[in-house]
Amino acid sequence: MLNQNSEYKTGKVWLAGAGPGDEGLLTLKTAELMETADVIVYDALISPEILSRIPPTAETIYVGKHSGSHPVPQDEINRILVREAKKGKRVLRLKGGDPFVFGRGGEELELLLREGIPFEEVPGITSSVAVPAYAGIPVTHRDYTSSFHVITGHARKDGTLSIDFDSLVKLQGTLVFLMSVSSMEKILKGLMDAGMDPDMPAAVLERGTTAKQRRVTATVSTLKEASDRAGISTPALIVVGKVCSLAEELHWAEDRILGGRRFLLTRPRQNISSLAGRLRDLGAQVIEMPAIRTEPISPNPALSDALERFSNRKGEKWLVFTSPIGVSVFFEQLVEMKMDLRSLFCGAGSTKVAAIGSATAKALSKHGIFPDLVPSVYSAQELGRALAEKAEEGSHVLIVRAEMGSEGLIPPLNHAGISAEDIPLYRTVYEVEPMLKDRIREMLENGEIDAVTFTSGSTVRGFTQALGEREFTVVHSVCIGEQTAREAEKFGMQVEIAREASMDAMVEKIMELFGTDQESGYADRHH
Repeated sequence: MLNQNSEYKTGKVWLAGAGPGDEGLLTLKTAELMETADVIVYDALISPEILSRIPPTAETIYVGKHSGSHPVPQDEINRILVREAKKGKRVLRLKGGDPFVFGRGGEELELLLREGIPFEEVPGITSSVAVPAYAGIPVTHRDYTSSFHVITGHARKDGTLSIDFDSLVKLQGTLVFLMSVSSMEKILKGLMDAGMDPDMPAAVLERGTTAKQRRVTATVSTLKEASDRAGISTPALIVVGKVCSLAEELHWAEDRILGGRRFLLTRPRQNISSLAGRLRDLGAQVIEMPAIRTEPISPNPALSDALERFSNRKGEKWLVFTSPIGVSVFFEQLVEMKMDLRSLFCGAGSTKVAAIGSATAKALSKHGIFPDLVPSVYSAQELGRALAEKAEEGSHVLIVRAEMGSEGLIPPLNHAGISAEDIPLYRTVYEVEPMLKDRIREMLENGEIDAVTFTSGSTVRGFTQALGEREFTVVHSVCIGEQTAREAEKFGMQVEIAREASMDAMVEKIMELFGTDQESGYADRHH
């Protein structure tokens, strides 16, 4: 590794592979670099699932390289890396697959070397192995072949191929041709002209490792016709060899309960989505789109004054929470104000706690507080009704929640003659990463997203505001409750509602709508 150039403070470049598309194939090191990079220079083949992991603090530069189409020339990409590093920045060059497997990574590093820019290369999982694996094709198998060979199928400018077909056929190994769809006919003819058996099993694999992957299996002599019939397009690769015959038996990716499905999850940026993890475990691909960000109100003198009054009140009093984020911000505010929790629970009167639902109750339990009231139906209106029924006459209620909270909570309390203070803890800011916006619009229009999940009315508003003026009737939404569903219906979305406001119910609804019978599919193939 090079030392910093004495003429200017250099940054550093990491040349990293993002894998073939499935977010689960992203290496730990590349994931860490995405969190810490100042600038991320990325290609067209980086999947939206992976792009959604890029933090808002990182500057992004899209260099849009497709096979046969290079909007940003390679020389310009090289200059971008040098330019950004010379500004003293940590630069992540994010490439599909592995940078050194036909990724022109060596060319980029050569210029960095000449310019005295420190660099590291981070290998990625190459599509030449991962894509066949997701299609049930092992590139080696001791009963079929002991070697595999990766070849670029990219033709020269004059349309010819620089491939020694005679040598490839003699190797009798598995042949994997990358960037090969446009040259398929020439490749297959070249193999047969070199003596390969026309009945040798072959396959073309489109969008491998993603939710929309497709597999066409045939023989060397019939693959082109089968591929054309299926309408296969780029990105795709060709596999030739006896191991291709195993695909019908060993395929697995599409057999998972949510295999072949893709969901867009809207959520506050601060939330670590348990829903995303559970859907991925069931085989779905998930794009997490932080359509909103919560911003604590700090300093918050209104909260400080309200808590002081609350701690000094006699009689029964209720502290009410309406979201897990509200719980988190509340306790952060207590620390900031240096307020001891005992002043709320050990002062005058008796303090009780209410939570809008199980997720909020769970968040409170992590602080050693177990709510006295959780309504059977998780909504602001039901929380207000339940509290109005349970609270003693003369009780005081302090609600700590979002600045624009649901209007349904207060009226039942007022009707019951219960005094209530409604104190905002945080405000909602609508946002979306610009690089994701166009990709998501296009995917929705092309039917590449099966459903969008919403866990609050604010996530619906954030989603629609982020995508701008457009037709939302194509959006199939899965909503956590009636109130969220009503917000989605305002925009003409197709609406499905979970049986209750919980992640378990969201997963159940998605499986009901989009799941397949995993066990019966496996049994059908083995009897």
